[in-house]
Amino acid sequence: MVVPPLLRAVIMGPPGSGKGTVSSRIIKHFGMKHLSSGDLLRDNMQKKTEVGILAKSYIDRGQLIPDDIMTHLMLNELKGLDRYNWLLDGFPRTVAQAEALDKECQIDIVIDLDVPFETIKCRLTARWIHPASGRVYNLEFSPPKVQGIDDITGEPLVQRDDDKPETVTKRLQAYDAQTKPVLEYYRAKGLLKSFSGTETNKIWPHIYAFLQTKLPDVSQNVVATPR
Repeated sequence: MVVPPLLRAVIMGPPGSGKGTVSSRIIKHFGMKHLSSGDLLRDNMQKKTEVGILAKSYIDRGQLIPDDIMTHLMLNELKGLDRYNWLLDGFPRTVAQAEALDKECQIDIVIDLDVPFETIKCRLTARWIHPASGRVYNLEFSPPKVQGIDDITGEPLVQRDDDKPETVTKRLQAYDAQTKPVLEYYRAKGLLKSFSGTETNKIWPHIYAFLQTKLPDVSQNVVATPR
């Protein structure tokens, strides 16, 4: 029996582009190991590892974590996944990180979620929360019965600083400035596959069809339109 080559993939997309949803569907259908830089950082900070303490010191100062720290953290974790198909999420974020990754392993595909910034802005700024319970409302998809009021307690809803229009705009601009060179780096290598759209459920079938040419669907109950 011929063993198919392992697939090494990266997923990229701005905050609010649906990257988390798409990643979870890829893992469910194609059995890939998911390695998220954000999850890994949070885990290390929680456990107060050497890297975690160092990373937190930069975050607390509102600075980006240096390339060498992120690269060390991610490449160290990848060593344990050398026999698996995997999906990297949130890394590489800079060309220096992409080059360091290339020295260690060959990336096969880079999935880019190309969602218009205006769509993302509407999506993120429509989010309001009830602080005490953590209940989340979205003014477009799941609004509260009374605007600005929690359905259950009747207490006022608040908007997180991260979801305020001016903050969202800054986050998207920062992502664009930081990530555009990485997308160009992979485009020049012929590895970038962009999927455009405004709705995750409409983008997903195209990603699914593309990945089916690379890997078998391992989920138990495959439906006509995979969810």
